[in-house]
Amino acid sequence: MTQPQTLIHDTAIEVQFHPLVAHRLDLVMPVEQRTYTHPWSVLNFLDALQAGYQGQMLMAGEILLGYFVAMPGVEEVHLLNITVAPEYQRQGWSRVMLEALTMWARGQAAHWIWLEVRVGNVRAMRVYEAHGFRRVGLRRDYYPAGPGQREDAVVMGLRLTSP
Repeated sequence: MTQPQTLIHDTAIEVQFHPLVAHRLDLVMPVEQRTYTHPWSVLNFLDALQAGYQGQMLMAGEILLGYFVAMPGVEEVHLLNITVAPEYQRQGWSRVMLEALTMWARGQAAHWIWLEVRVGNVRAMRVYEAHGFRRVGLRRDYYPAGPGQREDAVVMGLRLTSP
């Protein structure tokens, strides 16, 4: 899937999705570690890829803007990880990735997309809600939050088909 051109360092570069594959984790891991206090490990990514989950990298030339990993299920998709590199946040790339995920999920005949988001990540919840996701539940103590601490997760869903 090809996206419009964007300016990266004053140069017009075409933005494209590429499959997230093991030999490209060298690009993903530094972004993951810079973005999160509790990042996924290389093994988390490798397990997801080996299981056949959908992984896509949003690239501007050789620059990684962001990526997502989603697990297909029976008539549903579960978004496990969506990340925009910190230096490219607030530029609309998460919306581009959510649209690509939604198109892929529809192609899988999914009726729903599900995700969890930290209760304190209000900015992400706003992005998801702008894309049509709705809050449907709460998972207590879902995320690690520091030594001996946990943070709740808001469960959000996007219906892809009419009820």
